Amino acid sequence: MRLISILNQCYHFPGFVYVGARLNKSSKSIEVEVRERSNSKGKCSICMKPAATYDHQTVRRFEFVPFWGFMVFLLYRMRRVSCPQCGVKIEAVPWGCGKHQMTTAYVLFLANWAKKLSWKETAQSFCTSWDKVCQAVEVVVAWGLEHRTLGPIQAIGVDEVAYGKGHKYLTLVYQIDAHCTRLLWVGKERTVKTFEEFFDMIGPDLSGKIEFVCSDMWKPYLRVIRERCINALNILDRFHIVAKMNDAVNDVRSAEARKLVADGYEPVLAKSRWCVLKRRENLTNNQRIRLRDILKYNLQTVRAYLLKEQFQQFWGYDSPAWAGKFLDQWIVLVMRSRIEPMKKVAKTLRSHRELILNYFRAKKQFSSGVVEGLNNKVKVTMRKSYGFRTFRITELALYHVLGKLPEPQLAHRFY
Repeated sequence: MRLISILNQCYHFPGFVYVGARLNKSSKSIEVEVRERSNSKGKCSICMKPAATYDHQTVRRFEFVPFWGFMVFLLYRMRRVSCPQCGVKIEAVPWGCGKHQMTTAYVLFLANWAKKLSWKETAQSFCTSWDKVCQAVEVVVAWGLEHRTLGPIQAIGVDEVAYGKGHKYLTLVYQIDAHCTRLLWVGKERTVKTFEEFFDMIGPDLSGKIEFVCSDMWKPYLRVIRERCINALNILDRFHIVAKMNDAVNDVRSAEARKLVADGYEPVLAKSRWCVLKRRENLTNNQRIRLRDILKYNLQTVRAYLLKEQFQQFWGYDSPAWAGKFLDQWIVLVMRSRIEPMKKVAKTLRSHRELILNYFRAKKQFSSGVVEGLNNKVKVTMRKSYGFRTFRITELALYHVLGKLPEPQLAHRFY
């Protein structure tokens, strides 16, 4: 089957015809000549209405999807049309978008591969430039953001991720509904103003319909959620609660290990960090034996470890009332333990008691696990390209990979 026949089958446009194809040996590319059909009218690029031809411009080259390792170009003499409403304007062609030198098919082709590979690898694989891959992603993301449907949103998760040296953070807001998990918004820096920009973007109508919000214990986040999502249950991040407790246990262990060495005792806590921090079911055989030996000693580390393990029962409750009763008893037990790092955690949990119990009021449907999983995908996206130099490029890449944005439809999908 000839190339022209293939194009007519998968990339045909009414009012235009493929005249012929030739191999350009000097540039190692295939050039396909396109012309308008007789008596056809071009469309005004402003109002998209048919208008009479005013004149023709010089031949313009549109980059198309590579074929058999050859670059493919569509050659077409653009018309200027005399529009009754807009005046003399350049025509709109169905295979292109604005002043871009790439066809829509090629834009989607590059953008699709840019999800799987880094932008540099995509450019190298298809003999193009990094800038063109960036341009393709930018076109697809802009079109997707313009045509996406935001609502309805039942649950959101908010967190921050470092994206550069010098304490550079991104504020990320995800939709974590059961039927839809996606990135809703990317904000520069980790500030109250940044987070409020998200609610300004979705509007008060949509904000008022949000039922659940997963966040960490950062007070500015809690205040903004309380003010903007008046009907939502704020569920505190289970991951950060466990992380704070692990940090406290590790602080107790490291301080006591130094004290044992300084007092001349046997260093029983040396290299025992993961023995006391990992869950029992995740321990290796050697770690399990080491932990059994450590538990024989009357140490603060052992008492802190047992308190941490006892707290794991908290997540097994279904009733908010019983979970709250257990939490109160555990806090009292910790406050009497005279282990300062653990007492600090207990005070934090006591001050956020109602927000923690919202996890049970929401029937355990929503937690930070989804948010942490999406954060890992964010980090993989940035690590895949060894980081992005600017916030704009980072924002484009994250929306493209995690935003689940709609894309322009083509008669044929080029893979």
